[in-house]
Amino acid sequence: MDTILIVDDNQAVCSALSLMLELNGFKTLTCFSPEEALGLVAEQEIALVIQDMNFTQDTTSGEEGKRLFYDIRACQPQLPIILLTAWTQLELAVELVKEGAADYMGKPWDDDKLLNSVNNLISLHALSRQNSQLARSEHQRMSAIKDADLCGIVFGSGAMQRCIDLALQIAKSDVSVLITGPNGAGKDKLADILHANSPLKHKPFIKVNIGALPMELLEAELFGAEAGAFTGANKARIGRFEAADGGTLFLDEIGNLPLSGQVKLLRVLQTGEFERLGSHQTRKVKVRVISATNADLAEDIASGRFREDLFYRLNVIELALPPLNQRQDDILPLVNHFIGQDFSLSKPTQQALVGYPWPGNVRELENACKRAVILAASPTLTMADFGLKPVSGLKPVSGLNPVSGTPSTSSVSAPSPVASQQAQEQRQKPRFAEQEAETDRAPTVDSASRGEPTGADIELALAEYNGVIARVAKSLGLSRQALYRRMEKFGIEK
Repeated sequence: MDTILIVDDNQAVCSALSLMLELNGFKTLTCFSPEEALGLVAEQEIALVIQDMNFTQDTTSGEEGKRLFYDIRACQPQLPIILLTAWTQLELAVELVKEGAADYMGKPWDDDKLLNSVNNLISLHALSRQNSQLARSEHQRMSAIKDADLCGIVFGSGAMQRCIDLALQIAKSDVSVLITGPNGAGKDKLADILHANSPLKHKPFIKVNIGALPMELLEAELFGAEAGAFTGANKARIGRFEAADGGTLFLDEIGNLPLSGQVKLLRVLQTGEFERLGSHQTRKVKVRVISATNADLAEDIASGRFREDLFYRLNVIELALPPLNQRQDDILPLVNHFIGQDFSLSKPTQQALVGYPWPGNVRELENACKRAVILAASPTLTMADFGLKPVSGLKPVSGLNPVSGTPSTSSVSAPSPVASQQAQEQRQKPRFAEQEAETDRAPTVDSASRGEPTGADIELALAEYNGVIARVAKSLGLSRQALYRRMEKFGIEK
């Protein structure tokens, strides 16, 4: 409940205002002098002040109220103040309103008008305080990012911003972290940030891809092996835990760890103790473990493929990294980063890139950018360079600068890009730059099967191929004459 302070030397006025405001859901405090008012403002949480302009009998100058107003402003600059007086002085009212007085009313007041003013001013004050808090939080967050080592990560979405904020917050501790998310989304980058901003950043940082190690050698890789422990082990070797002693160990694809290895890993996490393969000597290490997986570990636990106790040891804090299609504002900053400063993107290409779902996430996007740069016929990359097809229904998108933290607005219908050779054969035939020679052939069965092009299709294709009719006609599966007829039909000028 908001508290309103009423300052007036007339007790009847204070009582009348208190009754009206309390009947409308407000809590009130009353006092009869400026000195009392300043004490209450300093001690209490006040949402609004209603003050008289004169406190000494037979005084009508308003100087006392003016002085009180400035004193309140000095200690509470944003506190809304409504000025009441029986002696309305326009010049004084204008002066104080310019200085920040929220309202100025004469006595007797209109109850409805006063209540309306009170409600509006309290709502605006609450919103102003909230905005100030958000601005302070944003400033603190940006300061933390400015001072942090982001390991070259590029982003522009709020979802990625929240992941990085959380990573920076938990990097200072030594607890185990589980990073979840699909393949190619950038889980290893988050692991880099966790280590680079931790107190262990100058200590060893060892990475192990569990999924890439043969099952029969996995335990030896993690915990080490003595000479003769298995065929081919000619000398003793340390494992990854020993190599990471005092630092950080990143276990990627942790869901692929076999049950026998899970038992040993659980023991190391609990006690720091383990034995090399083929040895009975217990060794002790202190290692911070960061793990990552694209698997559903809860499902693996239910099916008996993953130990529940190990899951809770690894998952002290979870960093959930969303797929790229859930953080579309990252796409253009990433593309600009991958293609470099020597290339730019046409507007239709930006639309198609943002609209494509990118099932392979950042890894697929990076490969597509590499291919586009190699196949590019000009410094301005087109949809054909990426293997993308113009589609109707696209709306404009706005790009982002890397690490801007400012979301862009994009609303597009998904195009049909070609992400791999197999996908090319299944979905559509790509139109790379070297295949775009001018031709006036009739449409083939494949091109005709795509359906009749709409006016929007033709306009997008014209923009994509800079108005070159032969190339536009081929991309749409039409002859030049057929394209001209449809342009005339839709009222499209070249």
